[in-house]
Order: sequence, then C-alpha cells, then structure tokens
Amino acid sequence: MRGSGFTILRPDEQEFRPPSWRLEEPLRRIIELPLHATMRHSRAHLWRYPPGAAGRLHVEHGQEEIFCVVEGNPAIMLGDPPVRYEAPRGTLVVVEPGTPLKWLNDSEEDALIFAYGAPAESRAEILES
Repeated sequence: MRGSGFTILRPDEQEFRPPSWRLEEPLRRIIELPLHATMRHSRAHLWRYPPGAAGRLHVEHGQEEIFCVVEGNPAIMLGDPPVRYEAPRGTLVVVEPGTPLKWLNDSEEDALIFAYGAPAESRAEILES
C-alpha cells in the first residue's frame, strides 16, 4: 500500500527476486525496497538466504550499514581477515564504512535479513569472486 509519504509492504505483497545487479545469483533472493518506496537518503533491502546461500565478501566505502536478522540463524564474516560471527534471529549488526563483510547461511532453515544503509549511494568493492 502506498500513500502520501509512506509505503507499506505486507508479506503477501512481497516478491523475492535475484538481485537486479546480479541476475545469475544461484540462491539468494532480495526485495529491493527503494524500487517500492520513496527512499531518497538511504536504502534498504530484505534478503532471503536459503540453506547453503552465501553473499560475496565486499566492503562499502561510503555507506554505514545496519542489519537485522528477522528469521533464521545465519552467520556474518567481518573484518580483515574475516572473522565469523553467529547471528541468530533478533541479532543487530552495525558495520562502519571500510569494514569487509559477507553473510552466509549454513544452517538448515531459511534466513531473512533486513539491510539498511546510508547514504543511499553504494560504493561497494567486491573482495572475492
């Protein structure tokens, strides 16, 4: 539902798709919220990581990011060299610009991760292929 100055996306209205910048993504799916909402100063995504899914080790050079694990028990790799941290449901992770990170789900259930970043412009560098 979209109104003057707000957008509400209920679960039955959400469609997870491969990321628009990486359509060949084998497992991870995303709801790219800026496509649905009027977000001008920040960006947000809702990621679904099925069992076995992993993101790419990357670093955001200008964007501070906040993650909230909504469902599941994923893990996040942080720092250089990367260190693994368990992130069960309800975990909040704040990542400063310049910090390498990678999400992965080696559990047996789906993980749902809300990602929020500001400013809206992403200057990510992929650190692994």
